[in-house]
Amino acid sequence: MDAVKLAVIGAVLLLLGGAAVALGVLPASDALAVADRVWPILLFVVAVTIVAELAASAGVFDVVAARLARLARGRTIVLWLAVVGLAVIVTAFLSLDTTAVLLTPVVVAVARANGLAPLPFAFTTVWLANTGSLLLPVSNLTNLLAAHRIGTGGPGDFVALMWPSALVAVVVTVLLLLVVHRRDLRGRYTPSPAPRVSDPVLLRAASVIVVVLLPMLISGLPPWQPALAAAVALAIVHGWRNPRALGLRLLPWQLVVFASGLFLAVGALESWGAAELLRPVVGAGDGVVELLRVAGAGLIGANAIDNLPAYLALESVADSPARLGALLVGVNAGPLVTPWASLATLLWHERLRADGIDVPWRRYMLRGAVAAPVIVGLAVLPLAL
Repeated sequence: MDAVKLAVIGAVLLLLGGAAVALGVLPASDALAVADRVWPILLFVVAVTIVAELAASAGVFDVVAARLARLARGRTIVLWLAVVGLAVIVTAFLSLDTTAVLLTPVVVAVARANGLAPLPFAFTTVWLANTGSLLLPVSNLTNLLAAHRIGTGGPGDFVALMWPSALVAVVVTVLLLLVVHRRDLRGRYTPSPAPRVSDPVLLRAASVIVVVLLPMLISGLPPWQPALAAAVALAIVHGWRNPRALGLRLLPWQLVVFASGLFLAVGALESWGAAELLRPVVGAGDGVVELLRVAGAGLIGANAIDNLPAYLALESVADSPARLGALLVGVNAGPLVTPWASLATLLWHERLRADGIDVPWRRYMLRGAVAAPVIVGLAVLPLAL
């Protein structure tokens, strides 16, 4: 699914949602409530996408990855673990799409420059983009939707609930990746020269902006505010040093159209009582079995139709913090099987193909079919405790 197809699907969903409002299926007041809930989230998505793109254009990710390669001192496993840490940090603070789209080509280039197999590093970024997106509200669009239902909407309540599951998901993912790629991660390499920085002033300015942004995203401010400020600051700096990097192409308008249509369409389905049809599937209660049912429904729904509509369809029946956390585990850490389970996965595959790397979907799906239930099942357990 490319960006154009995504926009077309979103436009169709917007038309269907508009028809539902016009016909009275979705009351206008409910549609306005959806818009009031969604606009800060979509504004954050736009702003953080611009931040990530302009930071990448300035060379921030390239320099960090190359420095990790030198710090590893030629030990492949150490470099891989450093990439794991970088992927987790980028996913947690700048969202899973940034890891899948912008970090993947960087770590693949670093692997190639140092004579290493790129696939272990590519699989690491895509798996951790999904399973590493449980820690902060800003890590995943689904988290932003759930934050106000978990607590006050600030990061504190969310992190308090989700950090044990987030830790388990990351650790289990890393162990599974280590088992799968153990042969390629042995041995040593000769570190390649540091990449050439075309504009050191731009690089330093962009790095400072990103470093300042990260703690602001967990400061309790609405996430769109610091993200928008950082996007404006980076745009000003690029306008001064590299205006060619600016343009409408930075705006993820396809994702905005898709998400807007999806929110409106799911609102119409909820007004029809679709959530009540799903209640027997997910049950009730906060016991281990009940939470596994919620997470399992999220995992299956995400791999069947995509994680965002799966979350929206099940949100109203995840009617306690623990159940909502289990749903997030299912829809965030579970989309490892089908290509369309997460938009990040599709974008990751497109970037790899652009770099001349072919990852057969059959291999991806077989590995994910084994890994996803294990990761999700273990990550749910802390919520039951």
